[in-house]
Amino acid sequence: MHELSIAMSIVDLVQDEAHSLGGVHVGAVHLKLGKLSGVVKEALLSSYEMACFQTPLEGSQLKIEEIPVRVNCSNCHAVRPVASLQWMCCSECGTPSADIAEGRELMVTALEILE
Repeated sequence: MHELSIAMSIVDLVQDEAHSLGGVHVGAVHLKLGKLSGVVKEALLSSYEMACFQTPLEGSQLKIEEIPVRVNCSNCHAVRPVASLQWMCCSECGTPSADIAEGRELMVTALEILE
């Protein structure tokens, strides 16, 4: 379950950032999670709770924005969603594409600071 090590890394990163901001209290961590990231959302959420146990982040929330897979379509000359994850084809014209524009994200995008 590599989600636990990812959650622990997120907690370490956020604690360092909170400390650099003067020891603020974090109420929520916002994360972008791509469908092709290889991370299971539900496992990451439960791992985050475990990783926060007995840390300053205990009780904070992990808010995940799931990012769909989108490819650069050579036929449409645009970024388009894929028809399905099994068929990496443009949903508009059906052209296959391996040029992934979005969907591999795994990044902390914001922190909600408590007063």
